[in-house]
Amino acid sequence: MTTRPEMVRHEAGPNGELQRQLNGQNVNVGALVSDVTRDLSQLVRDEMQLAKVELKEKGKEAGVGAGLFGGSGALALYGLGVLIAAAVLGLATALPAWLSALIVAVVLFAIAAVAALLGKRHVTRATPPVPQRAVDGVHEDLEALKGHQPEGKSTP
Repeated sequence: MTTRPEMVRHEAGPNGELQRQLNGQNVNVGALVSDVTRDLSQLVRDEMQLAKVELKEKGKEAGVGAGLFGGSGALALYGLGVLIAAAVLGLATALPAWLSALIVAVVLFAIAAVAALLGKRHVTRATPPVPQRAVDGVHEDLEALKGHQPEGKSTP
């Protein structure tokens, strides 16, 4: 429970500014608003600075992680090449070498075609690259701030 000061009086000060007298102290309301605005601006600037520092640190970590992923991908690609060569050499024991290489190539092209078709389907499903649910949520928030009730929503 908050208590009220014994005496609150509004007066027009010099230049017609609104002043408050709380417990015998004159407080300029304009100065208070100015202080709050300045403090809020400083708070936002500080938060932005903190976000920059945090993003910089996370960016460095992400860069190191991406480099390690790239290196492991390159090594995995070399390993795949060796496995393909082993498949060709294994088939070459029963068939001529050119035929075994041709068979392995056809199988690899078939796998690549299936992967390309699946990838195209996923990319088509992902376009347009707009986070539609987030955009809808922002629109609902704006309508709520304006005092409108979003469609299909009820207040608790």
